[in-house]
Amino acid sequence: MPIDAVLFDFDGTLADTLPLSFKAFNTVFKTYDNRDVTNEELIAMFGPTEEEIIANNFRNEEFILQAIMDYYAIYKQGHFDTIEKDQAIIDLLEHLKGKGIKIGVITGKSRRAFQISSEALNLISYFDVVITGDDVVKPKPDPEGIYKALEILGVDKSKTVFIGDSNADIVAGKSAGLRTYGVQWLSTFQSSVFDIPPDAIFRSVSEFLDIMMEEG
Repeated sequence: MPIDAVLFDFDGTLADTLPLSFKAFNTVFKTYDNRDVTNEELIAMFGPTEEEIIANNFRNEEFILQAIMDYYAIYKQGHFDTIEKDQAIIDLLEHLKGKGIKIGVITGKSRRAFQISSEALNLISYFDVVITGDDVVKPKPDPEGIYKALEILGVDKSKTVFIGDSNADIVAGKSAGLRTYGVQWLSTFQSSVFDIPPDAIFRSVSEFLDIMMEEG
């Protein structure tokens, strides 16, 4: 069946930003909450925006605002220090654009964090719609963001696929009735196994690109 739109998660799917996000969270939790948090603990907090993660999990509430400011400063600087553009991802987005396929992003990131990453990595121009954690009441695994994107794009769910690296992504995509793929193609991804089986798991961008080329 022809595909009219592809919806992506962002961190761990289109951008290898999870290590930087972990670093920024680890720094502010240690500095202002005197806590060493593991990456697994942070992943368990994921879903809400960065501001909400800090606000919901900090014990020292008086430092929440400063911690949020520092988080964004560390996160932004890291794009100049450690993150490089991924040519395979860019080639994939170019291929989709060239075929007239609409591209959307459904992310739990705040609009501010998404703007930092998408602009630094020169990805923002590829997206026809972006639904961030600031745009929904219920983040993934709830399918609210997917439904919003489908409505804005004016596409049918039967001709749309959703792609993500986490359990929450797969649950959201399946709940929305979309063909849903899991990916493990960047250096760091959230879920090694999925509680709900996705329609396929791709370990390289080229594997998914082959499918897209076969389908037109």
